[in-house]
Amino acid sequence: MAYEDDFRRVLETHGRSLARLAACYARDRADGDDRFQEIAIAIWRAMPSFRRECSERTFPFRIAHNRGLSHLARHRLATSDVEEESNLPDAKPDPEQALSNEQQGQRLESAVQRLPVGRRQVVTLALEGMSYAKIAEVIVWAVTAVLAVVAVWRRRTLARELHNLVRLRDHPADAEPR
Repeated sequence: MAYEDDFRRVLETHGRSLARLAACYARDRADGDDRFQEIAIAIWRAMPSFRRECSERTFPFRIAHNRGLSHLARHRLATSDVEEESNLPDAKPDPEQALSNEQQGQRLESAVQRLPVGRRQVVTLALEGMSYAKIAEVIVWAVTAVLAVVAVWRRRTLARELHNLVRLRDHPADAEPR
């Protein structure tokens, strides 16, 4: 069937991004894997009805968004319970740079996971490189609302990182990785 090829292509192209989005609805890595499986099954079931009224990228992310919201509604997942990190592949820099990159990635992911779920979705999709218009289409928000959430998050994250860098510079023994 033609939609089997479409399904395979969607997962090959967007699977890692969908897995990271699934993780933002989960309590831990195993729960994130379960969410990703539910999303993949939902995409499989929806492929025959895909009428190409939206892009092939927007379609699975919209399904993932709806699945995530359904999961949250069923389980009432508290934002503060989500602390697990995703498996982001990294180039192999020298060990010191690798550690620095890992800590920076963990801080970024931790900052995203602390957000309320609606904002977490927006930021996760933005970090996946999705345009503001596509994000708005996926989560059914106004583009200006998406833009505002991303702008505020970037400003707060940058301020927090600058504060940590100054603290590390001024008091290296007191600095804790976040």
